[in-house]
Amino acid sequence: MPKSAIFDVDGTLIDSVDLHALAWHEAFVHFGYNVTFEQARSQIGKGGDNLLPEFLTPQQVDECGPALEDWRGKRFKSAYLPFVRPFSAVPALLQRLRANGIKLAAASSAKKDELDVYLQIAKVADLFDATVSSEDVQTSKPAPDAFKVAIHKLGVPPSEAIAIGDSPYDAQGATRAGLRALGFLSGGFAEEALCEAGCTAIYTGPSGLLACLRTSVFGL
Repeated sequence: MPKSAIFDVDGTLIDSVDLHALAWHEAFVHFGYNVTFEQARSQIGKGGDNLLPEFLTPQQVDECGPALEDWRGKRFKSAYLPFVRPFSAVPALLQRLRANGIKLAAASSAKKDELDVYLQIAKVADLFDATVSSEDVQTSKPAPDAFKVAIHKLGVPPSEAIAIGDSPYDAQGATRAGLRALGFLSGGFAEEALCEAGCTAIYTGPSGLLACLRTSVFGL
């Protein structure tokens, strides 16, 4: 049985993917770049360091990337953060895992202040043994940095950790760090895309995994 579970947050524990996509779309348009909501949404799960180069040239990233990302952050907090809600069964799932001796970490591409708010919204801030934000890593997902930092903080080897996320970028980062990955459909990414990225099992979301814990890799 695995000894630890490392959770992504956006789209995995909280319903925020569309809201982030709206903020990114509006930020690109504000700075004069024609990036649609659908295009922005396809990249949610990455940090700004990996998302911006999908749509801007290196020169454009250098010239306006920091200002664009700052505008996006302020827009998200002012217009969309009040609408973020947790998925059902999130506290129950984490409490069940902890009760069975599973160490828990949150590994997110969000900034630390945003991550802290998300965990409060989900009412699980006190359930994690470790948290990892974009400020703890050099490169965001799909790079493996966040998961490597998480297992280091938890004090477990990759073979004893399971990564759980909603995007292909979570699965890619996890497998590159040597972890097994489970996928949630709650973030809106296709099951096929999650499987191709390395997920060994797919669940509807936190409630789906909770209902199937006994037959899952956790065997609880």
